[in-house]
Amino acid sequence: MPAVVNVPIETHYHHFDQQGVAFNMWYLAFLEQARNGYLAAQGYSLKDLLVSGHDIQVVHVEIDWTAAVRYGDEVDIGVTAQRVGTTSFALGFSVNVQGRTRATASITYVIVDAAVKGKAPIPDGLRSVLGR
Repeated sequence: MPAVVNVPIETHYHHFDQQGVAFNMWYLAFLEQARNGYLAAQGYSLKDLLVSGHDIQVVHVEIDWTAAVRYGDEVDIGVTAQRVGTTSFALGFSVNVQGRTRATASITYVIVDAAVKGKAPIPDGLRSVLGR
């Protein structure tokens, strides 16, 4: 089973609506922070991907909410690789507050050649991180 990397997420006042809960669109930003933290914790960064002439695009997102993240909550997101293909991969996310899951998500990403904007194979450095 792939390793789970827990990434603390800093929330801010503007993330919350009049009900005092994190507005749903911000979860995608939280998940992006978690993805970058997951890569960084394993010695890889989005900058490494860009320097290699590649970029990443989101092609599918699923989020299931079970409870709200509220203003002042300390949030951490568990991230794990769910699937690694030739040009795409999926990460799984568990949004947690004090060890209790508030939402789960899965995001599928595709690697693109930054110059021609077409699909490209996952670079070896990223592939090795996803396979851990």
